[in-house]
Amino acid sequence: MKVGLRTLLERSVKKMGKGMNPVVKAAALEMVERAYNEGITVQISTGYRSLEEQANLFGQGRVYSYKGKNYSNLAKPIVTNAKPGQSYHNYGLAIDFFIVSDDGRRAIWTVNSKWQRVAAIGKGLGFKWGGDWTSLKDYPHLEMTGGLSYKQLQAGKEPHITSLKTSKGDGHIISIQKTINSRYKTSIAVDGVYGPKTRSALIIGLQTELNKQFNKKLVVDGKWGPKTKNATVTIKKGASCNITWILQAALYMKGFNPGTLDGEFGEKTEAALSKYQKASRISADKLAGKVTWNELFA
Repeated sequence: MKVGLRTLLERSVKKMGKGMNPVVKAAALEMVERAYNEGITVQISTGYRSLEEQANLFGQGRVYSYKGKNYSNLAKPIVTNAKPGQSYHNYGLAIDFFIVSDDGRRAIWTVNSKWQRVAAIGKGLGFKWGGDWTSLKDYPHLEMTGGLSYKQLQAGKEPHITSLKTSKGDGHIISIQKTINSRYKTSIAVDGVYGPKTRSALIIGLQTELNKQFNKKLVVDGKWGPKTKNATVTIKKGASCNITWILQAALYMKGFNPGTLDGEFGEKTEAALSKYQKASRISADKLAGKVTWNELFA
């Protein structure tokens, strides 16, 4: 049985603890809900972290004491370079997340396309992602700092975070949904969320284009089956067509930004495709063939 959204939200609230900035907390829960609506089960593992808890983390892999207490733990690897007061967790401005199995019983720490998509949802809500850092990447980490450094926070400056983007979904997905409805005569909700109906509508678009351009004689039903998979064509850099647009839209939905969704298979689309293939552990050949299409829609 699939874990319920309410369970994931309740677990996340408990893990974030007290001391969270209310806007950051609301954005975190919004992220969990949006991911769930896209078929991704995720929960928050950490929110507010006390200075003593930070000292305990910093002491891993080091000889370290804080306020007269020894926090050295050479048996474990270094996991952070932030001392107490130097982490946004200490001010309730950061969270960590992880993917959970569909039944909610097992944590999944593999940074794959689902993980990338959750990070993209978080970034769309105003978070900065530790996976974008240039050194000591922190893939579970998301933070919303209000433009303040930890030194300013240590000095007592209060962050002013008012940009929670929960009034509507992802603007790019809204644009994709509008285009699908117009081009393929679907009637999906324009809500900015990549859910099952938007996925099905993209498949309708692909089936329509395969029939129109290659006479594949597919049933246009929005279902991903062996006939649709086998009918897919391989496209590569230089392609200019609606199938390229569908590829770009699908890549964006998975958290890999191909740049402007213009139907032109250029360098940015090729780079996004290669990153997606590597994250999905399929051949990173920069060609959108049967294996890639199946990974995107199966």
